[in-house]
Amino acid sequence: MLHINIICVGKIKEKFFRDAIDEYSKRLNKYCSLNVTELPDEKIPNNASDKELLIVKEKEGENILNNIKKDSYVVCLDLKGKQFTSEEFSEKINNISINYNSSITFIIGGSLGISCKVLNNANELISFSKMTFPHQLFRVFLLEQIYRAFKIINNETYHK
Repeated sequence: MLHINIICVGKIKEKFFRDAIDEYSKRLNKYCSLNVTELPDEKIPNNASDKELLIVKEKEGENILNNIKKDSYVVCLDLKGKQFTSEEFSEKINNISINYNSSITFIIGGSLGISCKVLNNANELISFSKMTFPHQLFRVFLLEQIYRAFKIINNETYHK
């Protein structure tokens, strides 16, 4: 069974986001082993300098790197990444599971983004849109698209 790991910086505070995350997590249990790792976001000082912001991003990056499972195919969700249709995304997940290994790790960075060190260690960068979304909402988007991908892979109906 494919292992899907999601590493994200920051906690989900809003109940409606947690409810959506719980619902998609429950649905995904049929298709994969899902593990979500929430890492604490670093405190950003008021009126932080660029150097201080970089230090915060690098600390979050080290924490992310320390939580990536060995031999996992690492996908960073980043604005500079490649964009896919839902069908292409499902094909990507299927190809990774067949040709690489049985573990995929998706990374959602903190409010400052993902450090260069993490991006450079990723197998792939994917972007869902050129728009910026709240990290809490993005986690829901990612889980929904992973669920949709499995429905497509298994030729099951799902709303279009």
